[in-house]
Amino acid sequence: MSYTELVGVALLVATAWDLGLLRTRLLCRKAFWVAYAIMVSFQLLVNGLLTGLRIVQYDPDAILGPRLAYAPIEDLGFGFALILLTLSCWVALGRRAAGMPVRGSAARPGRAAPASPARRPAPPGRRPPSPGSSPSDG
Repeated sequence: MSYTELVGVALLVATAWDLGLLRTRLLCRKAFWVAYAIMVSFQLLVNGLLTGLRIVQYDPDAILGPRLAYAPIEDLGFGFALILLTLSCWVALGRRAAGMPVRGSAARPGRAAPASPARRPAPPGRRPPSPGSSPSDG
């Protein structure tokens, strides 16, 4: 299997995990794309150094050919898949730790659930009613 075919598989798997299996739907969030833009700039910097200094070399028969910052464009696909899969798992595990459903949440991703109404404090000099007592017990 060529490097190009492998990146296609990686992109399909990461997308399926985000949208289908974990249902984190990061691909639908603006915050993900902003974070990815920041990360991809550093990926290009590191890829450019590693491939430009010939620390990492690629078989020309295993890649499409076009390069960006000395690295084959397939590296962007692998980086994208890695970032998407990592963040999707992070969000899903965070939901689990918070006691929220990991899959099939009825709430929209990225939105907090509506808070329950807060209980107002008792006026000064009055005790709040104890649980189980009626208002006429006071």
